[in-house]
Amino acid sequence: MANICKIAFLGAGSMSFGLSTFRDMFSSDKLAGSTLVLVDHNPEALARMVALAERMNRDGNAKMIIESTTDRRAALDGARVVINSVAIDRMRLWKQDFDIPRKYGIRHTLGENGGPGGLFFTMRTLPLIFDIVRDMQELCPDALFLNFSNPESRIVLAVGKYTPQKVMGLCHGIFMARGAICHITGVPWHDAECWAIGLNHFQWVLQVRNRWTGADMYPLLREKEKTFDPSFEPFSRKMFGIYGLWPTCSDDHLGEYLSFGWEGGEHGYDWAADARDRDKLKTDIEAVLAGGPLPEEWTHSVGERTDVVVDGIINNRHHYLESAVVMNNGVIPNLPPDLAVEVPAMVDAAGIHPVSLGPLPEPIQKLALMQAGVQQLAVEAAVHASKELALQALLADPVVNSTDAAVKLLDELWEINKAYIRKCV
Repeated sequence: MANICKIAFLGAGSMSFGLSTFRDMFSSDKLAGSTLVLVDHNPEALARMVALAERMNRDGNAKMIIESTTDRRAALDGARVVINSVAIDRMRLWKQDFDIPRKYGIRHTLGENGGPGGLFFTMRTLPLIFDIVRDMQELCPDALFLNFSNPESRIVLAVGKYTPQKVMGLCHGIFMARGAICHITGVPWHDAECWAIGLNHFQWVLQVRNRWTGADMYPLLREKEKTFDPSFEPFSRKMFGIYGLWPTCSDDHLGEYLSFGWEGGEHGYDWAADARDRDKLKTDIEAVLAGGPLPEEWTHSVGERTDVVVDGIINNRHHYLESAVVMNNGVIPNLPPDLAVEVPAMVDAAGIHPVSLGPLPEPIQKLALMQAGVQQLAVEAAVHASKELALQALLADPVVNSTDAAVKLLDELWEINKAYIRKCV
């Protein structure tokens, strides 16, 4: 019989990520008997997702125990894994993170994980993260902090550097890369495997092979890409042509870390489309809760791998993770040890075991080193609530093209975010 544990899910009121997690956890009975505690500060959103979890748990015969609370500490008490997907007023503040720098002449793509937006996501998010981890140190010190919130690399770096808590981040960027490669080559999704290393949203695929034969797929990718639809991922393909390896995620995520990244598109996130999608998802969930059938795709894992991690930890099943965000500590030998990197990993009862695939190719390493310094400085600025360090982090960022612009946008965004900025240690 499988072992059981308590899993706390912080930010479970998020419909999109909550549904993704439910699809992972309720599509099999590998966690049967374990307790999933859903936590959110919004009682209405929490109640909706509790009802959905109970329905999916029942229909999927997952046999988990569903609980809920608005009291984070009650959920953390005795937990073995803490899933984090919290965000502070995400859409409203993110839009200002994007629009205000543009007002001062900054050319950027998303404003979420890099550039001025990446800095202010870090400044307002880390104090909340440290509050959570302090509670974990008291109530579940041996638990894994499993992070899905952005900025992923900076959260993992801060927790890994300043606390003893076990921490790992998961991101589906590796699967986005695999999807793009399969789309170009015509190779079915399940027939391809990718091995990639780098930073979150800035990984580079060292190898892509046929899952069944082991054949190298890079020659086919290079040949097919030459004549493929030019409108598909043009910026990623430009980088592929220059550096010889395929970058993960997408044009806009990749562009966040580069001075010329705006060439991948300066449109920003599509907030209007997001709002429409959320309205539709809410309608779909309400239809299910009114007794309608579960959409077929909701009955399958979406690949966030939450269930895989928990199963590995509590049942000592040795699972391979295609990609995980972890502290470097030499896993990528030509990047700083005190940096969060994204690499393959194994998970089992002994913990998370990053897999080293060696160094990044030197030209790509030089790009990653610039971003490494930006992320390290941003974490220090947030941890110490230092406006001086925040300005220095901005000026280290390749996206920032003017000292005057940096000072002005810093003043404006600091004022907007000052209610959330405070010392963490």
